Amino acid sequence: MPAATPTDKLRVLVVDDSLLYRKIVRDALAALPNVEVVGSASNGRMAIEKIEQLSPDLVTLDFEMPELDGPGVLRWLRQSKRPTRAVMLSAFTSEGADATVLALQEGAFDFVVKPSGGSPHDNQLLLQTALAARVQAVQDWRAARQPRRVAVPPPSVGLPPATRVLPGTQRIGVVAIGVSTGGPDALRAMLPRLPADLAAPVVIVQHMPPVFTKSLADSLNKLCPLHVAEAVDGQLVAPGEVVIAPGGRQMKVRRTESGQVQIELTNDPPVQSCRPSVDYLFFSLADSFGSQTLSVIMTGMGYDGAEGCRRLHALGGPVIAQNEATCVVFGMPRKPVEEGVADIVAPLSSIADDIVRYTGRRTRP
Repeated sequence: MPAATPTDKLRVLVVDDSLLYRKIVRDALAALPNVEVVGSASNGRMAIEKIEQLSPDLVTLDFEMPELDGPGVLRWLRQSKRPTRAVMLSAFTSEGADATVLALQEGAFDFVVKPSGGSPHDNQLLLQTALAARVQAVQDWRAARQPRRVAVPPPSVGLPPATRVLPGTQRIGVVAIGVSTGGPDALRAMLPRLPADLAAPVVIVQHMPPVFTKSLADSLNKLCPLHVAEAVDGQLVAPGEVVIAPGGRQMKVRRTESGQVQIELTNDPPVQSCRPSVDYLFFSLADSFGSQTLSVIMTGMGYDGAEGCRRLHALGGPVIAQNEATCVVFGMPRKPVEEGVADIVAPLSSIADDIVRYTGRRTRP
């Protein structure tokens, strides 16, 4: 049976070894008007059989299941090169966060944290809201893969070219990266390509809940020449270091009297429904580092970061946007690209090289 076209309902297979949770997920999905639940499975082996039989567009996957676990199904999906996307259902624990990072590395499209602590009705509504966003992201991903021509206007917003920061001028004081859906895998591909002697510190907002951002940072630190860690309030971030905003906190950057990058974590309200928010970080950089900020906006749902890119670009700061072809979801980079705010529109494979061109490398004593 062929997969649906982008205008059809999204065909979803629910996979979980708990009969109760299969029903909860099915009911949450069935309430969405753009979804058709085509089946369910209680383990990974059965999931593979159902995928081959039903060709769903999306699979919701539990981690621990008999016979074959969720990561095993992800490996099979990757090897079989099927277009079916997978969303993991994650436990809100440190072990669940570690497993989620592993699943994202294995090719999961995204994840949803299993609600807990509220009433069954409230938990189902939370799950329904989270799944609705992932369903829309998968539909956007499918639609983006339909042949179409996209005109990319030249950068046109902000200061004249003569006053803009250009590659090789080494005026960059900080690199700021905003990313969401597809971000862990994109960061895993890009960050290890940045050299240990990068001449500017790197600050990142990745949309993730608490606990999960630390697992992501620990995972990336094992792969990168740069030191990667979850941000701590008040810390100074030096060249050669990367910090990731903790889930559930807003992160801003202050400039010390000596010109160093200092982190401030707050409990300020969500911006663009996000905490941490890319716009919140970028707004603080517009106030503190201005044109010495290199903004990088990558794959993700929604438009968080678009206004921040606009402000920084207007100050003369360069903006790099990931191109549509290599984004999992071309949401966050879309406005900077379409509005001409992006100085460079780059495939994922070249973003690290573009960053180095702007920042330069530290000279050895």
